[in-house]
Amino acid sequence: MAQKWGQKLRQLMMKSMDLPHDVIMDLPRITMIGQLHIYIENHRGLLTFTDTELRLMLKNGQLLIKGNSFSIKAILPEEILLEGKIDHVFFINE
Repeated sequence: MAQKWGQKLRQLMMKSMDLPHDVIMDLPRITMIGQLHIYIENHRGLLTFTDTELRLMLKNGQLLIKGNSFSIKAILPEEILLEGKIDHVFFINE
């Protein structure tokens, strides 16, 4: 029951304060430039990195990116910039 009230409160805050969903709901913000770059904000940590795969922990699950020639151009505690040829982006729910 407390979760329902929490969800309703978040929705009310989004509507009344005009805040983006990613801020209120603690969602990742993903920005892709073609198949060459992907910038992910609000992740919970790096799980796996190879030249063909990147896996990040999210609040509710994981983000899996597949492709080739990957290199991490920037990494901060909650942000990452990946470069390479991106073929697939998957959300994995736990």
